[in-house]
Amino acid sequence: MLYPIAIELGDETHAYGVTVPDIAGCFSAGNTMEEALKNVREAIELHLEGLVEDGLDIPLPSDIAKHQQHADFQQGYVWAIVEIDISRYMGKAEKINVTLPSRLIHLIDNKVAHDSRYKSRSGFLAAGAELLLRG
Repeated sequence: MLYPIAIELGDETHAYGVTVPDIAGCFSAGNTMEEALKNVREAIELHLEGLVEDGLDIPLPSDIAKHQQHADFQQGYVWAIVEIDISRYMGKAEKINVTLPSRLIHLIDNKVAHDSRYKSRSGFLAAGAELLLRG
């Protein structure tokens, strides 16, 4: 998942503050931009672990443009995207049988072979399902 983050720039006396608008209560900071990005990744992962432990759904990321228009983020923020592999929070993998037309399977396999975002046919199908479930 690609989560947009809002970064409030720091200086010699102030840390870089980071907010994850799609995950209520998830924020972090760091003395440098690099540290802030590292810390927010850890904050997101810990937050998602807590949600799963509490039996709550993992929030899906929204389009960054939606957040940029929000009044809370109008001034003084830089935007970035943090990629989080949520597969470990989705539960144990289960094998299922899926029937698809051979041409579609060929197109999927071709995409997987040429796009490093997808490790397998199953990964590609899972990513597609997540996108559809977002809407």
